[in-house]
Amino acid sequence: MEKKGLKYRVLKIISNKYFIASVIFLIWIVFFDENSIVSHQKNKRRLNELTEQKEYYIERIASDKQKLEDLNAGKEELEKFAREQYLMSKPDEDVFIVIPED
Repeated sequence: MEKKGLKYRVLKIISNKYFIASVIFLIWIVFFDENSIVSHQKNKRRLNELTEQKEYYIERIASDKQKLEDLNAGKEELEKFAREQYLMSKPDEDVFIVIPED
């Protein structure tokens, strides 16, 4: 007898118009709304990615500024950069490339 009463109470709650409206409202808020929880999580993940990219580019800008200052420091620094980066040499010089082993 108690199972039948419990089943009747659950059916009564489920068929209540306020319960149905609340469930529909929650589903709408979680999945379909412009500011839904799903879109909020996607935006939060994207923000973290962009923050990491921002930090990377800030470091890269600082590194490039330092290289620019080194290149503008004088002829010796410019020659050093060309030798290291582009393996350039004077006509009477030999260039040896040393590759470290792992």
